Amino acid sequence: MAIDYTRLSKTVSHALRHEPWLYEIELDDDGWTSVASLLAALRQERSVWCELTENELAAMLATSAKQRFEMTGGRIRALYGHSVPGKLRREPAEPPVHLFHGTSPAIIPAIRKDGLLPMGRQYVHLSTDREMAQAVGGRKASAPVILIVKAQAAHQAGVVFYEGNDKVWLADRVPPEFFE
Repeated sequence: MAIDYTRLSKTVSHALRHEPWLYEIELDDDGWTSVASLLAALRQERSVWCELTENELAAMLATSAKQRFEMTGGRIRALYGHSVPGKLRREPAEPPVHLFHGTSPAIIPAIRKDGLLPMGRQYVHLSTDREMAQAVGGRKASAPVILIVKAQAAHQAGVVFYEGNDKVWLADRVPPEFFE
């Protein structure tokens, strides 16, 4: 039977980013868990995954439109998007000159006042291009607002950024003075 990689990806996201305890898996301080533990949990989650293999998990990662996970040396983790309690360790990195954030027009007044805040996640999520920000913002509003973040200027002023993957950057918060 063919595996529904979209459903598998969503379940892996839930397990590694939001509620690992529901799947009885433990994440270390860097968000890693063993592939064997995740596979055991997934096999119990849905009967169609009862014989799920590491190769099928790797195929899901390889065919995903979004680079959400990293798997190496028998371990796997989500790269970003965590809402689990306790902050996962990240290495600060120098961001590009500009990053982008797509959001609902309704919350622009709050953003202009307080800046970008994690809002229930561990980090603020920023995109490397307008298209990605448009897609993300499109989940929040039919006509999203795209903010241009002066990331390099913010970094030089002490705002800490972390590289999530080649399309996503993270920050603890971005003050409003760094929007164009």
